[in-house]
Amino acid sequence: MTGTKSALVLCMDVGFSMSNSAPGEEPPFELAKKVIQKFVQRQVFAETKDELALILFGTDSTKNSLDQDGQYQNITVHRHLMIADFELLEEIENQIHPESQQADWLDAIVVCMDLLQTETKGKKYNRLNIVLLSDLNTEASSEHVDVIIENLKKADVTLQFFLPFPAGDDDEEGRGDADKGGLSHPGMGKGLSREQKSNLDMVKHVMLNLDEEDGLDQIYTFRNAIEQLCMFKCIERRPMAWPCQLTIGSSLSIRIVGYKSVTEEKLKKAWITVDAQTNLKEDVKRETVYCLEDDNETEVQTDDTIQGFRYGSDIVPFSKVDQDQMKYKHDGKCFAVLGFTKQNMVHRHQFMGSQVIKIFAPKDDEHAGVALSALIRALDELKMLAIVRYAYDRRSNPQVGAAFPCIKQDYECLMYIQLPFMEDLRQFPFPSLENNKKLIPSETQLSAVDSLIDSMMLVEENEDGKQKDMFKVHKIPNPAFQRHFQCLHHRAVNPGTPLPAIEEWLKAAIERPEVISERCQAPLEEMKKKFPLTEVEKKKKLKTSAQIFGKDSEEPDAKKAKGDEEEDDFNLANIAEGSVTSVGSVDPARDFRTLIKRKSLPFGDVCQQLTHRIEQLLGNKNTPYYMKSITCIQAFREQSVKLGNADLYNSYLQSLKKSISNRGLEVFWDLLVQDAISLISKDEVEESTVSKNEAHQFLLAEEKKEEATVPTAEDTGDVDDLLDMM
Repeated sequence: MTGTKSALVLCMDVGFSMSNSAPGEEPPFELAKKVIQKFVQRQVFAETKDELALILFGTDSTKNSLDQDGQYQNITVHRHLMIADFELLEEIENQIHPESQQADWLDAIVVCMDLLQTETKGKKYNRLNIVLLSDLNTEASSEHVDVIIENLKKADVTLQFFLPFPAGDDDEEGRGDADKGGLSHPGMGKGLSREQKSNLDMVKHVMLNLDEEDGLDQIYTFRNAIEQLCMFKCIERRPMAWPCQLTIGSSLSIRIVGYKSVTEEKLKKAWITVDAQTNLKEDVKRETVYCLEDDNETEVQTDDTIQGFRYGSDIVPFSKVDQDQMKYKHDGKCFAVLGFTKQNMVHRHQFMGSQVIKIFAPKDDEHAGVALSALIRALDELKMLAIVRYAYDRRSNPQVGAAFPCIKQDYECLMYIQLPFMEDLRQFPFPSLENNKKLIPSETQLSAVDSLIDSMMLVEENEDGKQKDMFKVHKIPNPAFQRHFQCLHHRAVNPGTPLPAIEEWLKAAIERPEVISERCQAPLEEMKKKFPLTEVEKKKKLKTSAQIFGKDSEEPDAKKAKGDEEEDDFNLANIAEGSVTSVGSVDPARDFRTLIKRKSLPFGDVCQQLTHRIEQLLGNKNTPYYMKSITCIQAFREQSVKLGNADLYNSYLQSLKKSISNRGLEVFWDLLVQDAISLISKDEVEESTVSKNEAHQFLLAEEKKEEATVPTAEDTGDVDDLLDMM
């Protein structure tokens, strides 16, 4: 009965004795419930095809297929074999409660066996398993125990027990004893009852008959199980072979098979939009409509749209035909050796990509195995590696990478790691610290740093003198996944309640080991002494005469503007300025400032480009475009004042005002008036021909003219009338 999935029956005791506990202890029922909750959680999030059933014994009612002639009473099949889901988690949370009856745990095992036999008939499973959780504090008939053992063996059903106490008297017996250590266990109280001792002997008898050597290892304690099941299980991945040909030149070809050894794991499930009431994806329909940014928001058909590639401040259109032609085309999958080099020529900091691929020879190809083995061993002996060209398939872009020889006791292979192209490298020139004598550390400072590093080493020697890892990185789960699963489970079974805090075990897993924390305290104190920190007060900037006495100082505004420009702090936005060659349509105001600052073009030419963009924006007659135009005019005015050239700006603004009525730009002009953007006066730029009063009247006159054109009315009208007047 081979297959790729397993069938598991969880059999939980919910009788009244499971609710009993000593003062200050958690009842065995709650612990058993946590065990099955966490187990089902792992099954759900691992997305396995394993099927799960849940049987309760000690229930007030009876519901099973063997319920005849008063036998197998108080045993309920809560859920038949099926894949675990959130519905089962919700049922465990809300529907399973302590009840007031007791049932024979051997009878419960028989019901589990019957369910497995009935519901697995005609199907293929690689494992059949029964997990029983109980405090064993009930009477059980041992009359048919040997028959049950024989049937378990015949059906090839494995059995596991989860108890609130250890299975043996010493720490050697049972995995549940791993946490004995003098601590009390829930359900023990002052000691085991007569029924518990008798049932425990019977459990040992069953397990040793099923497996003489490791039978007692399948008896766990609730506490131990909860600790082991805290971690959500990752999605199980089967190795996916990548067959290819390793080529060296044009005449040598070796059949190979690649497997991903290390790769970034991502959550399979993505966010989807569902109806808030029904929680169904089908009830939400998404429709995308493209519209022009005009007054009527004219709809544009999808066939009439085209993709655009943003290059600098402009957008370059690309059709689908262009995109297909632009793609790099090659012959398909390949693993071609370009050459060989010394291993010390490829540095670890040059490794990139998100995966490591192990390259083997196919199991059924002896010649390929011999050839690949010879290559691997030759590379290993010469301390060399192969530089290869790798392409997964025809659709993917080729990579360049390094193939390292890897020889282990059980296998040998090549390990492929991607290397960077020229564009992937970042070359940042930094000054040498050794050139500044103030920055050269003393011998005592270097010694303090060495001591700190030694104290924080994450390895220690065991009794045999061999080093072992204290912080097993490869066994630490991704905290983002664990938190994600924890919140998903909580929201599924507790809708509407706040999300829980991060579990303590997860916090502890990613924190520095306590041994390291204690060991590095003294070196850290020494570091504080050897590298004292002093607070540096920021020097106050000297104020200019203009700042102290106002604008009436003798310093010309043009000179002051030039000085202010020189004091502008460097920021990361300046990095993007290098690609600006003209005033674009995306952010024309920024492009204008950049070109003026770089002085790559005459001022008049840059102003002409800006006014051309402003005219284009005003042609759309839409508020967002009006606001963008005003931003451009503000930038035009600002830079004209800084450079002391007011003629171009004043001439453009005056000509723009004259064309307002003819072009229907009254709304735009109102916005300009609200922002008080007027002409540049002599007070701002000496060479300007506009006085301060004329600049003020430039906007004011327009306001009075508009007021005169509005007819007087006795009634102020409603909101719609006011909007029409605007």
